[in-house]
Amino acid sequence: MNFTHTEDRRMLADSLDRYIAKRYPMETRHAITKSASGTSKEHWRELAELGAIGALFDETAGGYGGAAFDITVVFEALGRGLVAEPFLPVLLAGSVLTHAGTDEQKAMLETWIAGDGIGALACYEPDGGYALRQVRTSAIRQGDQWVLEGGKGHVEFGAQADHLVVSARTSGVHDDADGISLFMMPINTPGLRLRDYANIDGGRAAEIIMQQVVLPASALIGDVGKAYATLEYAVARGVLALCAEAVGTMDVAKRMTLEYLQTRKQFGVPIGSFQALQHRMADLALEIEQARSALINAAAALGKDHDAREKALSAAKYTIGRVGTLVAEEVIQMHGGIGMTWELPLAHYAKRLVMIDHQLGDEDYHLERYIALQSMES
Repeated sequence: MNFTHTEDRRMLADSLDRYIAKRYPMETRHAITKSASGTSKEHWRELAELGAIGALFDETAGGYGGAAFDITVVFEALGRGLVAEPFLPVLLAGSVLTHAGTDEQKAMLETWIAGDGIGALACYEPDGGYALRQVRTSAIRQGDQWVLEGGKGHVEFGAQADHLVVSARTSGVHDDADGISLFMMPINTPGLRLRDYANIDGGRAAEIIMQQVVLPASALIGDVGKAYATLEYAVARGVLALCAEAVGTMDVAKRMTLEYLQTRKQFGVPIGSFQALQHRMADLALEIEQARSALINAAAALGKDHDAREKALSAAKYTIGRVGTLVAEEVIQMHGGIGMTWELPLAHYAKRLVMIDHQLGDEDYHLERYIALQSMES
């Protein structure tokens, strides 16, 4: 199979790399992440104009891409530039709408693609870990309305979004796959409270509490109680995106470390001439290529049947988590104490790699999930 990117994808990657290098240097990123909102409307719209958001969705949703390798091209570029804008939450919430939304709901996605708004997916609960089926938030039908009660933990850019896509239980017990429904909720809905906070990597997230939140019948996304497959579909695309972002981040961390080893001198010679450090860099380069291979395998499997898709994605996320942690540790150790300083961009790349491991399921979760899926085939 030929995994060479198309000309359009290469052009998009080049455009994003040039934009980030010129308009989104590390100083700009620091200013954005320290701001009250943690995002930049100006850069969000400009990135939308470049097609970075539209590449994540197909033409039926108002985009022009949507394939697995479209997602990887965009997120690798974001990883190389350490872009702290809400691409992941828009991909997650938008994927829900493309999979199960009405025409009216998909129209909301078109505004996000244009850079005129942000959507976020609220699907994890404080005591539910990474399991999508662990839903205690309730949604009760009352006439032509729905009343939601409960809470969600760590919603990426939740306070910055204009709409939330929220999972709630309409039937069954708290860990059933059946009985989960999805709802579109404006951020200013009465009864909705958010606590915004900063992550260690400069990103933003929020805790959400819903008390007697009343939504119209039109807020329901898809069929009542049948949202689990839609959640899996959306999160699958999000996992692929995170793996691609991590590979882009690793590439830059490796390059920075190589440059440092070639310029930092000890005993009158570059420390990169020391055999022990050469061996460590060679091992690190091999591990990064393993991660890249896992990413390509996951992208190729995104359109396959459920079990093949989920196995490939969990294998990739496990590999990314393991290798990402190794890269973060090794590049800092090879830099020495300077590797931990705020002024050195490397430290922020290392933090991002650590954070990626904990998004949408960490290394341990995806290893257990892969084993469970594998045993089902046996």
